[in-house]
Amino acid sequence: MDLSIIITSYKNPQLLKVCLDSVKKNIGKLSFEIIVVDSQTQEDTEMIMREDYPEIKFFPFSENVGFQALIKKGIEESSGKYLLLLNGDIIVTPSSVEKMLEFISSDSSVGMVGPKLLNFDGSLQYSCFRFYHPITIVYRRTFLGHFAFAKKHLDWFLMKDRNHDEIMDVDWLMGSSLMISRSVVQKVGLMDAGYFMYMEDVDWCRRFWENGYRVVYYPLATMHHYHGKVSDKGSVIKSLFLNKMTWVHIFSAVRYFKKFWNKQVPNHQ
Repeated sequence: MDLSIIITSYKNPQLLKVCLDSVKKNIGKLSFEIIVVDSQTQEDTEMIMREDYPEIKFFPFSENVGFQALIKKGIEESSGKYLLLLNGDIIVTPSSVEKMLEFISSDSSVGMVGPKLLNFDGSLQYSCFRFYHPITIVYRRTFLGHFAFAKKHLDWFLMKDRNHDEIMDVDWLMGSSLMISRSVVQKVGLMDAGYFMYMEDVDWCRRFWENGYRVVYYPLATMHHYHGKVSDKGSVIKSLFLNKMTWVHIFSAVRYFKKFWNKQVPNHQ
């Protein structure tokens, strides 16, 4: 089988349905399977999967098990030579999957490839980044981000100095849409189970680089992404004290920096 498409979902059955329909419509002539792994599954999601997509492998979880656990389950249940990991809020466009597969399969040095992500209005959604510095988290999470010096750093982090219409090696890619080789995953390993949510994609990309595999942003393939920031609601003070996901993000960042503190950043530019 050419490709296993693993779709992770959480409490958004209607958007998941749009995602699945876009995959089925735009997959082309590839040999593929679709696997949906759903966290804290709701009755509506189970009904949609049972009635509208009986041919799709569906693995529900009663609890919110976190992103990396969903990815792990999907990979374990898959059989494709290549794996396309999609969030349930991704809309696949014509030929995008075929282009990504052709690219990654043509060069054994490429371990991971991600498409250009677009907002639903067609504008660019930044999805490739440079590795975090500790100060990056501070600037993104506090009022300091409004100052010119912080904006300069965040523009660097978002790679705004690069042309996002060109193929380029990047430090890391947003985990919302990634294509990887099964053989490479077997060498690098799965996402670190120590992360519940956030930073697991950063960690994974860094390990790909450490194992000699390129992480490539590939804008010749485009997908749409409805990106809801559940960890960024309201004021800074309200967010810090009332939003659980903000604290999840902070704890994940602490784990990431402790893990890689004395390790050299992979140099590929």
